[in-house]
Amino acid sequence: MRQKIIIIGSGFGGLSAAIRLQAAGHDVHIFEKRDKLGGRAYVYEQNGFHFDGGPTVITAPYMFDEVFAVAGKNRADYVQFVPCDPFYRIYDDQGKHFDYNGDNEFILNQIERWNPADKQNYLDFVQAIKAIFETGMALIETPFLKFSDMLKVVPDLVRLQSHKSVYQYVSQFIQDDFLRQCFSFHPLLIGGNPFDSTSIYALIHYLERQWGVFYAMGGTGQIVKGMGQAFEEIGGRITLNADVDKIVVENGRALGIRLRDGSLHKADVVVSNADVASTYLHLIDKSHRGLRNSDTRYKKLTRYSMSLFVIYFGTKKRYLDTGLQHHNIILGPRYKELLHDIFNKKELPDDFSLYLHMPSKTDPSIAPEGCENFYVLSPVPHLASGTDWRTAAKPYRDKIMQFLEDNYLPDLQANIVAEHYIDPLHFQNTLNSYMGSAFSVQPILTQSAWFRPHNQSEDIANLYFVGAGTHPGAGLPGVLASGKIAADLIGAGGSPRE
Repeated sequence: MRQKIIIIGSGFGGLSAAIRLQAAGHDVHIFEKRDKLGGRAYVYEQNGFHFDGGPTVITAPYMFDEVFAVAGKNRADYVQFVPCDPFYRIYDDQGKHFDYNGDNEFILNQIERWNPADKQNYLDFVQAIKAIFETGMALIETPFLKFSDMLKVVPDLVRLQSHKSVYQYVSQFIQDDFLRQCFSFHPLLIGGNPFDSTSIYALIHYLERQWGVFYAMGGTGQIVKGMGQAFEEIGGRITLNADVDKIVVENGRALGIRLRDGSLHKADVVVSNADVASTYLHLIDKSHRGLRNSDTRYKKLTRYSMSLFVIYFGTKKRYLDTGLQHHNIILGPRYKELLHDIFNKKELPDDFSLYLHMPSKTDPSIAPEGCENFYVLSPVPHLASGTDWRTAAKPYRDKIMQFLEDNYLPDLQANIVAEHYIDPLHFQNTLNSYMGSAFSVQPILTQSAWFRPHNQSEDIANLYFVGAGTHPGAGLPGVLASGKIAADLIGAGGSPRE
């Protein structure tokens, strides 16, 4: 039966669901708050530079291929993926680096430079996480709407030691402290703390080895553009600059949405790609929400991911002789202590660890000729820290840029010709992320699978969720999978709920 479906937001989760539902014969309409598609993957254009606002690490490319194929399209006709090698260059606090890719011999040679005894340990680690990978990937597109769904996987979770953190799991195998950091940082890519994210997320390392790490030529925004184009080509509709004020609910069903301009838009089904907490707290009246989706749950009982401070900058000179790679991770002198400050104490530390993205090394087209394109990202606590970013942002920016100039990018600040930054206030006010969290609900064991906000609302039968805050979680594979889950549930008329 053809249904009229409204999707709130146009991140990768929303676009994934929209394409699948439109291709299945429904009438799908995306409403996007901003002036361009993409959600967190918004593209900023400044002085001839194109800065990817959000995700830059492309893994599991087959999942993008699958979305385009559902629409009868070939992904390669819309966006080109090129492999990154190495996947990352990881620096310790002394500037010594470790590279890794999907080649065993290459990785073992790198490990040799740090701790030869860890070569066999690493092979044992990879063999062990293969089982985690196979189990985890089998569950990534499975909805957890009933508690019995969770009970079915408990034996696997026990067998795979999911009660341990990623760092604890890695440390069972790897002896060298810096190498432990290199093989445990991955939860940070999805908003998690390696010291309390369940070991299930160790599968990310295996996933990268299995399918590689890629860059989308033209930037991640080129994928957004391609998905939006494919969606419209098969009949989908998009309305930009459309800020949703309320999901209109009556008798336990969503009737549609009301925009801030007062206009009403009716639908048979509503899919929210907006932040889950903000959707329940701000778009749905309390009278339509039960205990599971109460203010208490989202304001007091849910733990949220850290936020981010991101500086996008372009230089009038190139930095190809610095040794920097496309993806660079610069670890500070503290690892566990720094993350404890950010996630647990919720304090802005004096020190930092950074992700430095240098996409123009691979793709000069995203910067003017002879120029370099960067962004540098620092994990910071979400807004529960009480940090006044209106006064703290500029000094924090200055500290990071001076550090980069002193250690990695000579004469950096004299060569900057384009720059802007975003902080937790941007995540709260522009991206509607509760508490300014960059990745929504934190990925810990008690907030995973059935314990995570569900893809189908318990309170409103025809309301569905996609994106970072729902199952399976943040990261491009996760949000793409959430779009598939929601589309499948809608196509099946929804699954039984408890």
